[in-house]
Amino acid sequence: MIMKYGKIVLAGGNGYLGSVLAKYFSSLADQVIILARKPQATTGNIKALVWDGKTIGEWTRSLLGADLLVNLCGKNVNCRYTEKNKKEIFDSRLIPTHLLGKAIEEMENPPKLWVNITSATIYRHAEDHPQDELTGEIGEGFSIEVCKAWENSFFEANTPNTRKIALRMGIVLGIKDGAFPRLLNLVKLGMGGKQGDGEQYMSWIYEEDAAASIVWLLNHPEIEGIVNCTAPEVIKNHVFMRSIRMAFDRNFGLPTPAWLLAIGAKIIGTETELILKSRWVKPAVLLNSGFNFKYGKIDEAMSALSAKPKDLK
Repeated sequence: MIMKYGKIVLAGGNGYLGSVLAKYFSSLADQVIILARKPQATTGNIKALVWDGKTIGEWTRSLLGADLLVNLCGKNVNCRYTEKNKKEIFDSRLIPTHLLGKAIEEMENPPKLWVNITSATIYRHAEDHPQDELTGEIGEGFSIEVCKAWENSFFEANTPNTRKIALRMGIVLGIKDGAFPRLLNLVKLGMGGKQGDGEQYMSWIYEEDAAASIVWLLNHPEIEGIVNCTAPEVIKNHVFMRSIRMAFDRNFGLPTPAWLLAIGAKIIGTETELILKSRWVKPAVLLNSGFNFKYGKIDEAMSALSAKPKDLK
């Protein structure tokens, strides 16, 4: 039996993952509201409200009585870590999170569940064993400091009538946007081999499972706190790239050594950490609660991705 919800709110939901969630939730809720910086056209029961992410305004009324609030705010970390970009990365996460907490604190009828989309990169570089919610070890470095400050801001909010979950998301795989189309382009250009030594682990999740896991958490009020959102099958980079080549009928892919990645990262304005860090994350909470991953193995995800319209291959 599919449950029907009244209202679901997506703060900062105008990006790739927000569009995935809005479409998925639209068939499950009477109304899906996106809090966005710019006006957007209403599509079916998906409506956008303008907010600046910094100040209390009329948008707060949208939170009243909501079944679910998902916070997706945050500048893309796929950039060079200049001081300017570092500040924007911090501010774009901490300011809206603090604002949402302040708004909820003052409500008599706040959202039932507040999910903050954070990142599985908070764990250390791991090649020895998986990092789960209970025993996982927090890493060091700029991106980890961002995640720590982000989650601290989230959990510090006084929301006794709103359950809170920090959803540590892996790399979301989808054909339309995100990291996958960029990796697919490398494969198409013949550069889809291993990156670095190819031994680093990659924690990923197919977009439909990412959305379904949030609905699962909404339906399980006993779950709160930290939850990892990654597929149960973690694979090494060289296996991941080979899986893309096989799914999209490319027999050859040039490898990219670490030194060349460093040069390329500077040219395209990103950081090699996003590619070379080994992320071995286990979704223990989801697995232990009985969540069924529809695309739990990389071959299943690649089959779904390669089954998209032929012009995307």
